[in-house]
This record gives sequence, C-alpha cells and structure tokens, in this order.
Amino acid sequence: MNLCGYYPESINEGEGLRAALFISGCRHYCKGCFSPKTWNFDYGEPLTLEREAEIIHDIKNNPLLSGLSILGGDPFFSAAEVSGLIDRLVAETGPLSIWIYSGYTYEELIERPDSPEYELLRRCEVLVDGRFVEELRDPSLLYRGSSNQRLIDIQQSLRQGQAVLWESIFSF
Repeated sequence: MNLCGYYPESINEGEGLRAALFISGCRHYCKGCFSPKTWNFDYGEPLTLEREAEIIHDIKNNPLLSGLSILGGDPFFSAAEVSGLIDRLVAETGPLSIWIYSGYTYEELIERPDSPEYELLRRCEVLVDGRFVEELRDPSLLYRGSSNQRLIDIQQSLRQGQAVLWESIFSF
C-alpha cells in the first residue's frame, strides 16, 4: 500500500483538527477528480512500518487532534491494509474518531458483511460516501465536493440497518 499524502493537522477533511492520511489507488476515475494522480496504486511512497510508526507517534502525541481522516485515492481499494493500520493505531492511541472517504456508497460497502471493505467500514465513525460528480460540484458543502455525497454516521447506520446521516456537534 502506498501513501500519497499525510497532513499531521488539517481542518478540511472532517470535523475538528484531524490528521489526514491519503492512500494511493482508485478505480472510480471520477471526472473532475481533484487529484487524478492518486488513482495510481504506485503513486507516492510505500507505507513502511517505520513510516507508519512515525505517523502513529505524531497522532498519539498531538493532544489537539480530534481524530484521523483517511482519504485517497480510495482507501477501500486497500481495505485489509488500512484496517491493519487502524488496528495498530488504536492499539497505541486508544479509541479514536476515524473518518473515511470513498467513492463507494454506504449501501455498496455493506453488501458483503464478510468482505475486507465491510471490516474497514465498521472500524470507522463517519463515511463520506459516493463518487465525485462534477456536475454536482458544490464548494459550499462541508467536507465533500459534490451534492450527491453524504456524511454517514457508520455506527448508527449499522445499528439501525440503514444509512443514517451524520450530524455535526457544531452549528453552522
């Protein structure tokens, strides 16, 4: 698995101050994608155990962080590897708010409960789902690029058996 970006602190990829990790590789090929170079699974640097340890150290030692956001590419194309990373991170930091972005919809990700994609989904708090649609681009939206994309409260959705939209703790 390759890492095509890492920001120790960001306010753009989810609520609060978050670390942002960008995973290489995507097969959605959305027209108007803000970073088509991330479609290539070999783009960026290999996420070695040493690099992973550095990132975990950063996150663990930053008391200002609200959590971690995982983007891409699309991290669900490397679901098993990303799940392993989350497990190692949580083992070091304790419970952590994890947001994850995908071109897949929530409904597509829950179709196979025995899949690596489902296992990754259940480790996260919020899913920003759906392919970017250039004709629906809306820069005024929070944490997403086009109006078809949703912010899904994953744990509530799994409990209720249907997609439940995430609600901000802040009023905008």
